[in-house]
Amino acid sequence: MRYVISFVFVSIGLFFLSCSGTKPSLTSDTGSHPTGAEAAKPLPVDTSITIGKLENGLTYYIRKNHKPEQRAELRLVVNAGSILEDDDQQGLAHFVEHMAFNGSKHFAKQELVDYLESIGMRFGPDLNAYTSFDETVYMLQIPTDSSEIVQTAFQILLDWAAYVSFDDEEIDKERGVVIEEWRLGRGAQARMRDKQFPILFHNSRYASRLPIGKKAILDTFHHETLRRFYKKWYRPDLMAVIAVGDFDKEAIETIIKDKFSRIPKPENPNPRPLYPVPDHPETLYAIATDKEASRSSVSIYFKLDVQDENNEAAYRKSLTEALYHGMLNKRLDELQQQPDPPFLYAYSGKGRFVRSKNFYILGAMVKDNQIERGLEAVLTEATRVKKYGFTPSELEREKADLLRSMESAYKERNKTESRRYASEYIRNFLINEPIPGIEYEYKLYQKHIPTITLEEVNRLSNEFITDGNRVVLVSAPEKEGVQVPDETALAAVLESVARKEIEPYQDQVSDEPLVKQPPVPGKIVSEKEIPEIGVTEWQLSNGIRVILKPTDFKNDELIFKAFSPGGNSLVADSDYIAAVTADDIVDLSGVGDFDLITLQKKLAGKEVSVSPWINSLQEGFSGGASPQDMETMFQLIYLYVTAPRIDSSAYLSYRARLKGYLENKSAKPENAFNDTLQVTLTRHHFRTKPWSLETLNQMDMHRSYEIYRDRFGDVGDFTFIFVGNMDTKTFRSMVETYLASLPTRHRQESWRDVGIRPPKGIIKKSVYRGMEPKSQVRIVFSGPFEWNRDNRYAIRSLASVLSIKLRERLREDEGGTYGVGVWASPNAYPVPEYELHISFGCAPDRVNDLVQIVFQQIDSIRTSGVTDTYLHKVKEMQRREHETNLKRNGFWLNALRFYYVHREPPTNILNFPRYVEKLNSDMIQAAAQKYLTKNNYVMVVLYPENIKQ
Repeated sequence: MRYVISFVFVSIGLFFLSCSGTKPSLTSDTGSHPTGAEAAKPLPVDTSITIGKLENGLTYYIRKNHKPEQRAELRLVVNAGSILEDDDQQGLAHFVEHMAFNGSKHFAKQELVDYLESIGMRFGPDLNAYTSFDETVYMLQIPTDSSEIVQTAFQILLDWAAYVSFDDEEIDKERGVVIEEWRLGRGAQARMRDKQFPILFHNSRYASRLPIGKKAILDTFHHETLRRFYKKWYRPDLMAVIAVGDFDKEAIETIIKDKFSRIPKPENPNPRPLYPVPDHPETLYAIATDKEASRSSVSIYFKLDVQDENNEAAYRKSLTEALYHGMLNKRLDELQQQPDPPFLYAYSGKGRFVRSKNFYILGAMVKDNQIERGLEAVLTEATRVKKYGFTPSELEREKADLLRSMESAYKERNKTESRRYASEYIRNFLINEPIPGIEYEYKLYQKHIPTITLEEVNRLSNEFITDGNRVVLVSAPEKEGVQVPDETALAAVLESVARKEIEPYQDQVSDEPLVKQPPVPGKIVSEKEIPEIGVTEWQLSNGIRVILKPTDFKNDELIFKAFSPGGNSLVADSDYIAAVTADDIVDLSGVGDFDLITLQKKLAGKEVSVSPWINSLQEGFSGGASPQDMETMFQLIYLYVTAPRIDSSAYLSYRARLKGYLENKSAKPENAFNDTLQVTLTRHHFRTKPWSLETLNQMDMHRSYEIYRDRFGDVGDFTFIFVGNMDTKTFRSMVETYLASLPTRHRQESWRDVGIRPPKGIIKKSVYRGMEPKSQVRIVFSGPFEWNRDNRYAIRSLASVLSIKLRERLREDEGGTYGVGVWASPNAYPVPEYELHISFGCAPDRVNDLVQIVFQQIDSIRTSGVTDTYLHKVKEMQRREHETNLKRNGFWLNALRFYYVHREPPTNILNFPRYVEKLNSDMIQAAAQKYLTKNNYVMVVLYPENIKQ
C-alpha cells in the first residue's frame, strides 16, 4: 500500500505502439488533417472491451486476454483521493486504503492477505494499492484456473468497496504502519517539496493535501473521522471494477453484476468536486535548499489547461506533442555530451499529475553552483526551437522512431500483458482517456504521423512556453561554497535568454553504412540439440559458443546476453578504476565511424540496442532487437569488438557528470548507511570502496580503452545466448557472418580471485546521520556455502518464509515498520559463499525491540521449523511464479545464462517443480540452523545524528 505524488507523463496514444505492414512515406502530406465534425467526433471504444454500468452507478470494464496465461488482473478504482479530505482528515484517504487490508465483512484481520498468499500471490507484486491526490486504486493479480478463487477475489473487491470493518483496535494498530510509511518518505526531498508545493499549486487545495497527510492528524484522529471519509466517498457512482485476464468474459460479467449490484445506490450523494489550480499572470519562484540534499536541480513548470482528449483532433495533437518532446530531448541529450556539459541531464515533457491542470516541464539536474547555467541552457534550446523550429531531418527521424515503436506494439497486440490494459482502463474511467484499441490506434498513427508538418510541431512552442503562468523550481544543497540564485537572479536568466542572439540548430548526420565492408564469414562447426527445453548449441569456427532458444512468447522481441570469464579481476588494483569505467567510456564514445550522437541518429526507426559491459569476473554484451532489425544488432556487436571508439569529448562529459553526482553524495544519510554496510561486508577491500570525488583522479581514458580492447580483443571464449522470435535460417547466416568472423587469439583464461571476503564474528555498527527521526536496519548473515541446487533452493525458500513471518510480526502485529525485505544471495565464484539480508526501517526508539523480535523469529525457525501454513504459502508462490516465468523471454535468458556460467545442465530449469514438492519444515529448519548463525552476522543501524551518545 502506498501513496503517489509522482509526476506521471500520460499520453493519449497509450502504448505509443506500432505495427507491421507497409511503412508509410514520411515525407508525404496527403492533407488528412481531421476537420469539423470528424475532428470533434469521439474516438470509438475498442470492441474487445465490455463496458457496463450498474443501476447503483458502478462502472465495470471486462476484457479477455491470454497474457499471462491463467491469470487475471483485477482493479477497484475509487474516484476519491486526498484532495477530498476535510481539514481534520489529512492523510485519511490513504489510511482508508490501509484499513481495507485489515478486516472486512468476509475477511477478518490478516485473513485476506493469508488467503491470497495461500493461492500463491505475493504481497506487493500481486496484491497492492495506492492513493494519490485524486484517486485510490486497489490491485490484485489472481490465478483463473479455479472458479472458487475467482469468486473469492471479486468478494475481496466488493468488501473493499463497501464492507471494510474499521475495527477500533485495528485502526490504532495500523497508525504505526502508516506513520512508518510517512517516516520512510521523509528526508531532504520531502522537506524541499513541502516548501515548493504551496508555490507550485498556488492558491490551490492541492498545496495542502499531500496523500501521506500530517503526522499530527495520523497520531490523533478519531476513529469516526476515518469512517466518515469512507462513508462519504466510497460509493458505487465513484467506482469502477476492472477485470482483464484469461477467463470467460460472460462469466466475469455475471459475477460483477451479482456481487456489486448489492451495494445500495447512494441517496443525495455529495457532488465529487474538481478543485482548480488557478492561473497567475506572473512568474512564481519556489526555491528550497536542504543540508541533506544530494543534488541541485532547476525546472520551469508551465501551467496549461486540460483539454478534451477523446477525439481524433486531440489524438493527432498528442502525436505532434510526442514528436516535439522527442526532438527537443534529443537536442538536450546532445548538449549533455559536451566536454563541459551545462547539466547532468535535462528533459522536456508534459504531465498531468493533478486532475485539473496539465504542466509542460523543462528541467535539468546540474552541478553545484550551475543552476543559472543549467536554466539558461535548457531555456535557450527551447527558445531556439521557438525561434527557428526543428529541421526537416529531425522530424523525419522522429517520425520513423514513433512509427517504429507503434509497429512493434501492434505486432505484440496478441501478447500484451493484462496489467497494461488494466492501467489503460483506469485512466479511461478517471480522466476519459480514449481506449480505441491498438488496431485503431495503429491506423491513426499511419494516417496522421506522415502528414504532421514542421509548422504544426513548431507551433507547440508558443503554447507551451509563455511568459506567465509558470513556476521556476530550484532545489539545492545547503552547504558552504554553494551559491543558490534568488528570484532576481533567476528572473535575470529568463530575461537574458529572451534577448539572446541564438543561432539555428545544425543537424549533423552521416549517410555512411555501419559496416562498410561485410566481414568474411566463419562457420558453425558443430551443432547440438537439447529438445527438452527447445535449445540449440552451436560451436563456431573461432571458438564462440552460441545458445539459441526460439520462442513465440513475444512477436517482436529477440534478446541476448554474452559473457566471457575474466572481467576487471584481471587488472591490477592501480588500474581498477580505469577498468570499471571502461565499458561506459567506450559505450558513450559510439562505435566504428560514428560518435554517440551520430550513431543514435543512424539508428532512427530501428528497435535495437547493444551494450558492452565489464564486471568483476566477466565481460560481455547485452541487448536485443526486433527480428526485422536483427542484422543491425549483429553489426553493432561486430563493431564493438573490432572497431570500438574512444572519444575525448565523451570521456570529459562522463567525468564531469560523475563529479556532479558525487559532489553531494555524502549529504544523504542513506548513502552513509549504505557505504558503511558495503565496506563492513567486504572488510574495507580496495575494490569495494565507495566512490568519492577523489576517485575521479584515478580515471584514465587511454588505460580504460586499452583494458576494453584487451577484454574484447579475444572472443574465443565467449558464449552468446539468444532468446526470442527468430528465423533460424536467417539467424544462422547472421551468426556466421558477424560472430564467427570475430577475431580470436585462443587465450585460455579465467577470472582471478582478488580476495574479497566477508568478516567473521558478530559486527555491529551505528551510523549517526540525518535530521529526520528515522532509522534503517540491515542484518546480514554470511559464510561459506556448499554450492549445489538443493542448498540454493533451501536458502531462498528460507528467505521467503522469513519474509512472511517478519512482515506479520514487525508490521501487522507491532505496527513497527512499513515493510521488511529478506533476500538470499548464494554465489559460486570466486569462492562459494552466501549472504542473507534482512532490512527494515523504523522509529529510532524501536530499533532494539524490533531487532529482538527478528532474532526471536529466527530462533523459532531454528528450533521448531515452520508450520504447514507457511510452507504452503511459499510453495504456492513458487509454483505460480514458475508457471508465468516459463512463458517469458527474460526468464529463459537469465536462467540459461546462469546454468551455462555455472556449467550445470540447463535442463535443470524444468526440474524446479520437483524441488517445490519436496520442500518441508525440516529443510527450512536445517537451512536456518546452517545459514542464520547467531555468532556470525553484521548489523548496521542508521540513527538520526541528534541522538548520538
